Formats: sequence, structure tokens, C-alpha cells
Amino acid sequence: MAEASEVEVPRAAATVLLLRDTAQGLEVLLQRRNSQMQNMAGMYVFPGGKLDAQDSAAPSLALLDRQAPALHADLGEPTLSPAMAAGLHIAALREALEECGLLLACGEAAKASSTAAAQARALLRQGLSFDRALAQLGLRLATAQVAPWSRWITPVVPAMATKRFDTRFFVAQAPAGQTAVHDNQEAMDSLWLAPRRALEQYRDGAIDMAPPQVMTLMQLARYTQSSAVLAAARSQLPRTIQPETFVQDGARMICYPGDTRHPVSAPVWAGPTRLRWQEGRFLPEEGFAALLTDGPARL
Repeated sequence: MAEASEVEVPRAAATVLLLRDTAQGLEVLLQRRNSQMQNMAGMYVFPGGKLDAQDSAAPSLALLDRQAPALHADLGEPTLSPAMAAGLHIAALREALEECGLLLACGEAAKASSTAAAQARALLRQGLSFDRALAQLGLRLATAQVAPWSRWITPVVPAMATKRFDTRFFVAQAPAGQTAVHDNQEAMDSLWLAPRRALEQYRDGAIDMAPPQVMTLMQLARYTQSSAVLAAARSQLPRTIQPETFVQDGARMICYPGDTRHPVSAPVWAGPTRLRWQEGRFLPEEGFAALLTDGPARL
């Protein structure tokens, strides 16, 4: 265990759960990270990344469809500045465009959504910043289309990652008329999967994921439509989840709020509060089926 003075301060980050409704039910976008990346190489994740200084700067804030104080209230974090709270929303939208080509924007140009998305991504590849690209196209950031879902803080002793992050998870419906296309740099593959199917593929070893994705998919598996997910997100403030890691009987363990080993006694979801490293992945001690039990996604 690192000494208190050596504990790495987690980097602020944002990720977005992009959802779509199909004839088969709700699906979420997962992307496989480049195997050469330093952090979570080769794993399937939701699009996201660290907060950039420009995300909270005046030119980006000028493109908001909602005021920074309102976005600050949505996160429910009094210690954050309104600019940083808005910047986290902006980071989620920026990463959606950079990593999978999906543009959540409003304005006259946004009516031709697929064209605007392609133009905005092309400008980014030419070296323009996110805010300058949107301003050039006459677009505003559609923060009204996203809602905070949860906040994940990497354990002091990370279970899988090499760096610590303080990541706000947002949910949003994927824009109609746009196609998700990975950038072939940070993301090398894209999959639209029903949350339950994604968990089954994880169980079978077809895809690799980190525990935050696994436990978030467990929550999403309780819903059948994206509108219900967004309604749930807007019905309460996002909960903070800071996992604790430990070793038990020689096996790596992760526990969550509500577990007897976690300092927070109140659970944040109905379902397992502890994962064990077994068969090359983290699974509930009770078995995989515990991830698919009925119950509210969030308490």
C-alpha cells in the first residue's frame, strides 16, 4: 500500500454511455482500446477520456446550450467550480466526436446531423480544437441531451489500470442519422450490444472489460429503452463509487458501497457488492448470474 504522501491524485475525466433503441431492445456502444495504449489496453470501454484545460475555458463555455451553473447543479458536487462542471459535460461530448464520430450538437447546421458530424471530425483531424471546430460550423454543444449517471474514482491501489481517474459517467441517446465509427487510433473496434449480451460476452471471454464497465452494464441491463435510462439519470443526483481493493485467500478482490469491507455502508445498486478475480476476469463471488438479477439499477 502506498503511503499517503505517495498516493496519486486521480485525473478528472468524463465518459459517455451512448444508447440506442432497436427492435431487439436497448443497446450501448462499446469500443476496444488500442492494444498499445498505456491504460486499459485492448479492453472494451465506453467512449471517454481525461478533462482538457480547453474544456473549461471561455471559448468552450460560450458554446453551451445551458448555463454552467445548471450543469454544476446536475452533478451535485459542491466542491467543483461551475466552469469545471461544465467542462466535464463538454469533455464527454468532445470524446464522443473524437473517438466514435458522434456529434451531440444543436444549431442550424446540426439539422444535417451526419454531414455536420463528418465536417466537425474532419476539422479536428486538421488540427482545430473542439471549440473552434464547432464555432466554425455554427454549432452549439447539446448538453441538454446528456445526463450524469455516476462518478467512479479509481481505488488508491488500482485493480487493473496504471493510472487513477476521477471519472463522471454520462448517458445520452446516440444522435439519429449518425453512424459510430472508431478513430483507429485510440479505439480500434466498435460494438453495439445489449447490456446483457455484453456481460455474457465478457463472461465467455469474447471481450475484456474493466469493473466499472461491468458494473455499469449490470445497471443498464435492467432497462429496455434509452428514454427510461435518461429518466432515471435525471431523477436523482449521480452517486460516487470509490471501490476498495484487497486480497482474500490469495485472490484479488474489489468491493463497493454496501459491502462489509467498504467504508460506505449504504449500497448504490441492487446486486453484488464484491468481485473476485477468477478465470481471468473479475466476477461476483456468487457467480455470473448475480450480475443479471432483478432489482433497481440504482438505490
